[in-house]
Amino acid sequence: MISPPPSSPGLIDPSELPRWILLCNDDVIVVNKPGSVVCHPSKQGPWSSLVGALREHLGAETLHLVSRLDRETSGVVVVARHPASARRFQMAMQNRQVGKTYLALLSGEMREKHQVTAALMRDTESPVAIKRRVAVAGEAGAESAETFFEPLVAAGGFTLAKVIPHTGRTHQIRVHAAHLGHPIVGDKLYGPDPTLYLDFVTQGWTERHAAMLPLSRQALHAARIRFLEPGLGDFTAPPPADLIDFARAKMGVDLIARWENPTDAGR
Repeated sequence: MISPPPSSPGLIDPSELPRWILLCNDDVIVVNKPGSVVCHPSKQGPWSSLVGALREHLGAETLHLVSRLDRETSGVVVVARHPASARRFQMAMQNRQVGKTYLALLSGEMREKHQVTAALMRDTESPVAIKRRVAVAGEAGAESAETFFEPLVAAGGFTLAKVIPHTGRTHQIRVHAAHLGHPIVGDKLYGPDPTLYLDFVTQGWTERHAAMLPLSRQALHAARIRFLEPGLGDFTAPPPADLIDFARAKMGVDLIARWENPTDAGR
């Protein structure tokens, strides 16, 4: 049984960190980040964030986040070890010479592929607007956003989908999934009631969360990031235990058997 998550991230166990590292060389560190870990340094000390923990583990004064994920999104995170490496990766990101593929568990059974082209902007009408909730909008100032969804398995009232974002807007995949009527399982902000997010921040995991959310965190996993510039790398991360257990229990799907290194993460 998966333990309910705390409302604020806990400290990273130093003995666990090496198990998350997929690659470590003189230029880059690639990590399979758990869904309970934040990327950015926090006031709770170095072991409260991925970057802080990596600095402690490596004895490094500075590291540079190349890619980042929301706290509750698991998967591939790329961290450069020095400024020259960071510049190469960041230029590739700016020039859109990178492809990303996610695995997502969606609410409801999606049967068809969808290419979602729907601009996004801050949701000023939401009760959680102060927390940077965004929404689909056609107004001036909205940022273009495009996401491809492909259902792999639909069963038991849920869908395992491959997701390829073609732009990189805040919360893009989560908003577009909800826009399709298939919000990501466990999403406190874009799922059945956005006030679940506020409740979680102030009260932690409650009986209301357990009654309304079938998973204690958003079921989104960054499975692959591929840099198109030669020499930068192509990195993949297998799905974590909580998503494997959910897919088996709720959908009768062996996620490990279904998961293959994605080969079509495009721009």
